Amino acid sequence: MNVFFYGLFMDARLLAEQGVEPSWAKPGFVDGRRLRIGDRATIVPQSDSRVYGVVMDITDREAAILYSEKSVADYAPEPVIVDLMNGEHVEATCYILPADKTAGTNKDYARALLTVAADYGFPEPYLDELRQAQE
Repeated sequence: MNVFFYGLFMDARLLAEQGVEPSWAKPGFVDGRRLRIGDRATIVPQSDSRVYGVVMDITDREAAILYSEKSVADYAPEPVIVDLMNGEHVEATCYILPADKTAGTNKDYARALLTVAADYGFPEPYLDELRQAQE
C-alpha cells in the first residue's frame, strides 16, 4: 500500500482523467502545517496550524503519473503523519513544494479548493482561510 496525503485536495474527477484511481480515499489533517496558495500550492511548517486534505492509496505508477508533469516537477516527497477524521492515524507521503519556489497568488485555485473543502465538511475556520486566499 502506498498512502499519499494531498493537502491540496486532489479531486477524484481530476485523478480519473489522469488514469489514477485510488483504492480508497479518506479526509484527514496534518498538524504543524498550513496551506500556502501561491502561483502553485503547497503546505509549509507552522507549529500552531493544521492543514486538511485527503489521504489516498495509489500505486507507485500512479504517483509517477501525477508528478511527471512539468508543472509539478519541483514538488518533493516528504513523510507526514495524518490524523484521519475517524480518529485513526496513518503514515503518508505528501509532495511539497520547496519554500523558494512559492510566490504569487492564485485566487481561482483558492476558490476551487474552497469548493472541495466544503464538500468534505472541513471546519469553518479552515474554510475561512481558503476564503481569505481568494481576496
